[in-house]
Amino acid sequence: MKYKYKVCVYAICKNEEKFVDRWYESMKEADEIYVLDTGSDDETVTKLKSHGVNVKQEKIDPWRFDVARNKSLDLVPMDTDICVCTDLDEVFLPGWREKIEKCWKKDTTRLRYIYNWRLDGDEPIVSFYYEKTHARRGYKWVHPVHEVLSCSLNEERVEISDEIILNHYPDQTKSRGSYLPLLELSVKEDPDDDRNMHYLGREYMYYGRYNEAIETLIKHLKLKKATWNLERAASMRFIGRCYLNLGRIEEARIWYLKAIDEAPNLRDGLVELAMLEYNQKNYLEVINYLTRALMIKNHERIYINEVFSWDYTIYNLLSCSYYYLGLFDISLFYINKALEIDDINEMLKENKRIILNKIKEPN
Repeated sequence: MKYKYKVCVYAICKNEEKFVDRWYESMKEADEIYVLDTGSDDETVTKLKSHGVNVKQEKIDPWRFDVARNKSLDLVPMDTDICVCTDLDEVFLPGWREKIEKCWKKDTTRLRYIYNWRLDGDEPIVSFYYEKTHARRGYKWVHPVHEVLSCSLNEERVEISDEIILNHYPDQTKSRGSYLPLLELSVKEDPDDDRNMHYLGREYMYYGRYNEAIETLIKHLKLKKATWNLERAASMRFIGRCYLNLGRIEEARIWYLKAIDEAPNLRDGLVELAMLEYNQKNYLEVINYLTRALMIKNHERIYINEVFSWDYTIYNLLSCSYYYLGLFDISLFYINKALEIDDINEMLKENKRIILNKIKEPN
């Protein structure tokens, strides 16, 4: 097949020999593949070269993701029309090259497509739009971590495709220990960047540094650039989560309500608040919030989506709440709904057995 454009894949890697073969099989639809290896001491480089991949080795010290990405992009020839940045733990569904050619126009500079960040087998759990495919000129990577493409062109022309799908199969053994100091550096370098301030607050939360997380997330909300309501709602939820972990229930409740008001089209704030109320045994409140959550049918393709808002959790919490209210038939209805989503979950099966036994008890 004759293609209209020259397409090159580029990537960075370190000690990823177990992913090389799968990654190459996915990426070989490109005309050329370029990889910057940043210090592997396994067979990563040897395996890449055996597939004909163009590999350069260079250690980045001090480590920054943006520097590494830009050095890998430097390997890509300037006559390339379309640059496709991926990582070795990512896999395109077959036919991606033809689909890129189909939607890329002469004046296109960037492409947005589906990224399945988390999967359960072949079933996507967390999906959002990715935009790491771009023109050769006018782009560079910025930020030490959670790096993004910065465009210097007078006008950026972005195409969107739901047909191009990139799946993520991460190495769960790899540490993310470098993320926190790099995020602190990102915020120090650009204290007005709302995205990195949000990420830093979230990272403090992950580390259990709840007071620092609250302070940082409030800083995010006060930034002039922090106008995206969905990310603002996530910061509010995280503040609520931090207060919850600190045992400050009422403050947590207030922030969850703020998150719901900020993004009424998202389930996440409603579900987290329902979880809080469930632990407080406020079952009527649980039912109220989760019923409202179920009325939201549109699953936004954004990175802040929570798995628990779209899996069996809502139905299980409804089932348990109705159970404790003594409404066993309704409880059975919702546990069956939960099992429709996850029919091998032993906890859900046990919950159903308990409900059925209660229904069979003589009055």
